[in-house]
Amino acid sequence: MMSKTDCKAAKDMTEAMEESMQRLQGRFQLMSEQLESKIEEMGTRIDGLEKNVSELMTQAGMEEQAISK
Repeated sequence: MMSKTDCKAAKDMTEAMEESMQRLQGRFQLMSEQLESKIEEMGTRIDGLEKNVSELMTQAGMEEQAISK
């Protein structure tokens, strides 16, 4: 049988562990949101780069046609 002191220590430890787990969960949630935001930003940048490359290739093709005439 646990003494009152042991019981309080176990309760305090349980509360401390729960608080630590909640803090960790909050940190992981924040990191997850930040990663998701960065991935979306990278996707937008890649889409922009693809568009720019396509436009440059189109311009280069038109210039080649003008030179060959």
